[in-house]
Amino acid sequence: MSSSSLPLSRRRLLAAAGAATAFGLLRFAPEAAATDGPGSYTPSWSSVDQHPPAPAWFQDAKFGIYYHWGAFSVPAFGNEWYPRNMYIGGSAENRHHIATYGDPSAWPYHNFIDGARDKAGNYVQFAPKLASQGGKFDPDAWAQLFKAAGAKFAGPVAEHHDGFSMWNSRSNPWNSVQRGPRLDLVGLHAQVIRGQGLKFMASLHHAYNFNGYYDHVPSQSDPTLRILYGQLGSAAENKLWYDKLVEIIDGYQPDLVWQDFALDRVQESYRLEFLAHYYNQAVAWNKDVVATYKDGLNNKGEVFDFERGGPAGLLTPYWLTDDSISSSSWCYTVGIGYYSTQALLHSLIDRVSKGGSMLLNIAPMADGTIPSGQRSILLAMGDWLGRFGEAVYATRAWASYGEGPTKMGGGSFSGPVAGKPQDIRFTRSRDNKVLYATALGWQGGTMTITTLNSNQINLSSLTGAKLLDNTAGSFINLPAPTQDASGLHLTMPSSNPPFSALAYTVKLTFSGEIPVLGPPGGSTTWVKIANVTSGLVLDSGGNVASGSNLKQWNYDGSTNLQWQLIDLGNGYYRIMNRTNGMAADSWGDSTNGAPARQEAWNGGNNQQWSLNSLGGNRYQIINRGTGTALDGSGSTTAGSTAVMWTPNSSTNNEWTITGV
Repeated sequence: MSSSSLPLSRRRLLAAAGAATAFGLLRFAPEAAATDGPGSYTPSWSSVDQHPPAPAWFQDAKFGIYYHWGAFSVPAFGNEWYPRNMYIGGSAENRHHIATYGDPSAWPYHNFIDGARDKAGNYVQFAPKLASQGGKFDPDAWAQLFKAAGAKFAGPVAEHHDGFSMWNSRSNPWNSVQRGPRLDLVGLHAQVIRGQGLKFMASLHHAYNFNGYYDHVPSQSDPTLRILYGQLGSAAENKLWYDKLVEIIDGYQPDLVWQDFALDRVQESYRLEFLAHYYNQAVAWNKDVVATYKDGLNNKGEVFDFERGGPAGLLTPYWLTDDSISSSSWCYTVGIGYYSTQALLHSLIDRVSKGGSMLLNIAPMADGTIPSGQRSILLAMGDWLGRFGEAVYATRAWASYGEGPTKMGGGSFSGPVAGKPQDIRFTRSRDNKVLYATALGWQGGTMTITTLNSNQINLSSLTGAKLLDNTAGSFINLPAPTQDASGLHLTMPSSNPPFSALAYTVKLTFSGEIPVLGPPGGSTTWVKIANVTSGLVLDSGGNVASGSNLKQWNYDGSTNLQWQLIDLGNGYYRIMNRTNGMAADSWGDSTNGAPARQEAWNGGNNQQWSLNSLGGNRYQIINRGTGTALDGSGSTTAGSTAVMWTPNSSTNNEWTITGV
């Protein structure tokens, strides 16, 4: 039942529950009803921003697969930007193209679509032939592989920057039905992917087609070629961008529409028309959909995507990363190399622990062959997820993402990284009664989880600790763990791993909800809060007037430099100074560089702070009222003002919290 068909009071109740969750008034609210949100949308930000960005199915899925496959796969050289780079004189692609095919002025990119002979006399064309007709392209086998890999959603690059549509497009004559393969590739993929019980996605990269990709291609006189090479002019190009999206939405009903960068260069009215159309269609279909973005949209109704990376710590609202199986190219190239399965799997576990999902790209060959090296990686990931997936699928991020020495994430292009056995990542069950602790390697003998120390969490309601065993649904009971100020200590079955795995998960079950995780040192402990860049600590200045700026100082033991973090029970803390008893306060000023201040505790949002753990006892201290974070501004001068700043990856934004 769609919430749009519910009585208005019911929809308002659902909306109120969502708002309460966002502001920390409900600890772990039930999942939203199907197609929660308005019954219809208009092309305005105030309307589309009401769309729930990350439905339960998407937050449950965690892992998806897509693929860069098209006419750019034919030369199998450089990367998927070959169509652009072949026109740039002196580039490696240009030299390769001239040597293999001829000068681009005489042997243009569209020859890879329509077919032509290279200098050696070989006929080259993007024209994969179905296995059922004697070729090497077997869409059923692709979909079966994606399911075996543990993906819960999958789909093709429906159109890349090159402007070639992989469906039966009415608006673009350069499409895979009228040219090249003579197949509706998006339609074939949608059918077989859904046939495996997976959600279907389509990715579109065409915003850049007319915004710079082909800026080295000479002006075309043929009006059809002007469509392919993005030379129609701004008004027509913007309309074409929108028309292609409508064709994908109406023709294939994707559960997820993923888009690459340069949306901010598309006319805003068309961006809004796209969102309103997609969301209105979803209401008509009575299903939840996801739209992602790198720029040009926002996280009120859509999901932000990090390219090849992710945050260093917990991040809300829900987010996504797209990463590739290769560091060198997103499409197949001769000699393509791959990340290790360990790095890709550990990165998936890390990203899930921080509140996100991972979309992994593979690179099929032009004829439809998925190389054996890529198949092996996917099957190995599926093997681990098949055994231990309960710690990943349908979980949610906990109060801390984890601990350990390995830096993972920190923004886009931080890449997949393999962890160490001491790196532990947390997830929790949706009902908040089970905590999973996944170690990125085997800790023989005793496994210690320092985050779960007696100063930060009361584990009296812990009823059992189990090591997830080699078969899904099986486990090894562990002896009753012990807890002290240094952590939770678990006695493992042996010094050597009892089975082979790339990561090992302990399942901690509680009689009720997982206890609240307190601040470092415990809620009754006085702490010093030191900036990572400067080493200076947060300073109240002593007995000063209400509204005085907070400063930074060298730690000398003074009570001006000591603070108490008091858990408010809603995911936030008040930060109280030991000398003057006043609370740290943002003063409601969200301007970057605004001074952090102090005032008598009044319970307002400007005096409530969340601790975003970055691992290694580093935190971002984020204000509830402004969304900005406490920042040292890079100053190493004692007495300098502590300021507020948009959370970012700079160490100016990072603080250590240590008991005194």
